[in-house]
Formats: sequence, C-alpha cells, structure tokens
Amino acid sequence: MTEIYRMQITSLYAALGALLVIALASRVMLRRHSGRIGIGDAGDSELLRRIRVHANAVEYLPLGLILLGLLEWNQFAPVYVHACGATLLGGRLLHAIGMSRSSGATPERMLGMVLTLLAVVGMAVLLIWKQL
Repeated sequence: MTEIYRMQITSLYAALGALLVIALASRVMLRRHSGRIGIGDAGDSELLRRIRVHANAVEYLPLGLILLGLLEWNQFAPVYVHACGATLLGGRLLHAIGMSRSSGATPERMLGMVLTLLAVVGMAVLLIWKQL
C-alpha cells in the first residue's frame, strides 16, 4: 500500500518563511508610503536598507526551502529536517534583525549569515551523500 507523503515539515518552514518575507515587505511598503516614494529608494538610506533586508530573505529562502523539501522527500529523519529548517529560518531572522539595525556588520547579521550558509551547505552535503 502506497502512502502519499505530505511534506509537513517543509510546509511548516515554508509558511514561517512566507510570514517573515511578508513582514519584511510590509516594512518596505510602510517606508515607501511615509516617504511618498513609488519606485527605487529616492536616496532614502532607511528605505534602501529595508529593501535589501527583504531582498536578502527572498534570495536565500527559496533555495533553502527547496533543499529542505528534498531532504524530507528523501526521507531523512524528521529531527534532521527540523534542525535544518530551524537553522535556515533562524539564520534569516537573525540576519534581518541585524541588518535592520545597521548597514554595517552586527553580531546578529554575521551569525544569521553563518547559520544560513551552514543550513544550505549542510543540506546540500546531506543530499549528495544520500545519492552516493
């Protein structure tokens, strides 16, 4: 008897990631509205930072979620899938917090990038290992 695999773990992290992206996009929209800026950043450094915070999440989350889904699809133990999902999402959240506070290096931003890259590289290595 075949069972349909539902990808419940990936669904959780995709939903949480979507809420993070929407929250970051809302911050961009609020700044655009208050500054009456339609396109671009009009030289507003705060708006530019908010745009980049949002863009960074959008740049890394899709790849991470695809890898996470592939881990789950390949039936890695749920604890590994959750660990990777939490590391990815935690990294993106910390990065967003750190980058929102300053355009320079912050501990949150640096830790967020380390966690994000650790999750992405770790998932890639696990998937390669599984195929050998």
